[in-house]
Amino acid sequence: MLKITLDNSQASTRLTLEGRLAGAWVKELEQFWRPMTASQRGSLIVDLRGVTFIEETGKALLAEMWQAGAELIATGCCNKSMIEQIACSRPRSNTDRKKRR
Repeated sequence: MLKITLDNSQASTRLTLEGRLAGAWVKELEQFWRPMTASQRGSLIVDLRGVTFIEETGKALLAEMWQAGAELIATGCCNKSMIEQIACSRPRSNTDRKKRR
């Protein structure tokens, strides 16, 4: 199961995830996130501190979200390591870097 909580402010949009990012829940997050990209104000923060497991398809979606400018926040050695792998293996374009500053 995956719980997605949305918190909008003028400066940012925060998605807080809790549970497992696996199987059908990856598609659920993708269907929630994609429409947001067109109307999103400010930066996107994806809070993964409540996520207990991330499978490969979940990692791929998080990498795509990161490429689009999302900030990924995680705790725990496995999730933090995965976030570092995403950031190191897929450099953002210059326009994405400018958006995050």
